[in-house]
Amino acid sequence: MSSEPDAPIAPPLVDLPISTADSGFYDGFSREVTIPAKIIVTLLIIWAIFFPVNAADTLAEVNSSIIREFAGWYIYLVAAIMVTCLALAIVPMSGKLKIGLEDEEPEFSRLSWFSMLFGAGIGIGMLTYAVGEPLAHFSNNPAIIDGSVAARSADAVPSAYLYTFLHWGIAAWATYALVGLAIGYVAYRRGLPLTIRSALAPIFGKAMSGVAGHFVDIVAVVATLLGIAVTMGLGVEQFIAGLARLGASDWLLDSDGSASALAIIVSLVLLVGASTLSALSGVGKGIKWLSNINLVLSFALLALFLFVGSGLFGLDLLVRSIWNYVVEIVPTSITHFTPDGSAIGDALSQWQLDWTIFYWAWWVAFAPFVGMFVARVSRGRTIREYVLGVIIAPSLLCFVWMALAGGTAIQLELNGAAQGQILAASISDQLFATLSVMLGPIAMIVVTGFVVILLITYLITSADSAILIVNTINGAGESEGRRRRHIIFWGVALALIVGSMLILGGIDAIRVTMIIGALPFSFVTALMLVSIIKAVVFDLIRMHHGIAATTDDIDA
Repeated sequence: MSSEPDAPIAPPLVDLPISTADSGFYDGFSREVTIPAKIIVTLLIIWAIFFPVNAADTLAEVNSSIIREFAGWYIYLVAAIMVTCLALAIVPMSGKLKIGLEDEEPEFSRLSWFSMLFGAGIGIGMLTYAVGEPLAHFSNNPAIIDGSVAARSADAVPSAYLYTFLHWGIAAWATYALVGLAIGYVAYRRGLPLTIRSALAPIFGKAMSGVAGHFVDIVAVVATLLGIAVTMGLGVEQFIAGLARLGASDWLLDSDGSASALAIIVSLVLLVGASTLSALSGVGKGIKWLSNINLVLSFALLALFLFVGSGLFGLDLLVRSIWNYVVEIVPTSITHFTPDGSAIGDALSQWQLDWTIFYWAWWVAFAPFVGMFVARVSRGRTIREYVLGVIIAPSLLCFVWMALAGGTAIQLELNGAAQGQILAASISDQLFATLSVMLGPIAMIVVTGFVVILLITYLITSADSAILIVNTINGAGESEGRRRRHIIFWGVALALIVGSMLILGGIDAIRVTMIIGALPFSFVTALMLVSIIKAVVFDLIRMHHGIAATTDDIDA
């Protein structure tokens, strides 16, 4: 099929050449992307290790400026992403378009697909924040700051969950979905490379083969490493806290209760080493098996909170909180608190910077990794199935986790059973503190060991997925032509980023670095939003006029 001479629109671009080396150390890789990305990451590691004081001061200063100046940008960008994804799925004509050729079927079953989405998305963060975030907002959130409700009271629970769901619901998953859709749609329908720059081809065409495309991919690689570093940092701290609960605290924790340098180093060697080995086996083997294990273990832990914890309280909280979230999603998603010199105004602004803006930056930094991964495993699905699967289903599972685990912790504090033990624990230890109050000593040890195993599988899944995605970007979209030495390099780099930041500045240092690294990719994400809309609309016009819209049509 080909376009007529007087056709109102031309067929889409189906060729985006990206130069790669055909021999040597970088055989199969884009030197213009891989080498600069490695240099940037290496310099960051050297800076953090050898100039920790200077690094900490500079990061804090830059972060303060960025997060305040661009807070509104992140808020409205994420709101636009949510609207765009839901609109593409709901509109009948766009929703039925396939991410791939018309006769293609999905590679993975729905169960395996869903488990990989969840495991590679925010599984680790949820183990930390399922209890930690509801408790944090139970103590402080905008409704408490403005005096509407009292902190740590029953009246504070609804607002605590409104903001918890805001941060872990549609906003997070829509950000991943948009990036994955923008990449997968053009890669699988038009035969373009499965890499970040391809998502912008509907706007910029073959210009993305050159310097501009290299820059986009480099930004994506750096953002991916920093985004996964935050997740790994949270997971490692909770992993160490879990081991300490099992009785090995003498060498795992320092005198102030924080993770020791030795514990961090040993944990990273074991976990990132296992992740690297898993990455060498590819998506179809290591990641798929580990993702399925993650899902089974997660549901087992959920069942424990349902039947042994505060199950009825949690279920009631779940239903009420989802309704509250749906009703309030528009105003809470677009509200931008700005400092006005008053105690309440400044406190509201600072709260939003510490929580909402941090999360929006985290999801954006995480998006090239999760988006690429989601695109890789979603070929053959329609836009509607893709959006509903990537956004709605994982969001609901996050809500269930937060309601059952966090609800149990809150009720234990409200009824006096916990006596402040859970609230007093660090955020990485609050899940284990909840188990300690909820269960007897022997059962607590057994379940804590179970959670530690779950953390291990989540950490390995997330890290090996990120390593494979970075290699795919560096390989100009080639996911099969992996090179062992490059996988090992990125595994070591990830371990050094996490280790140096945790030891020298704690999780806050990683968070600050990630927020800074996410900003350049946020502009790429905004362009992706425009690009996918143009790609879909133009394909619908092509189909209406009988013009080629996929590689099959063009070849025919």
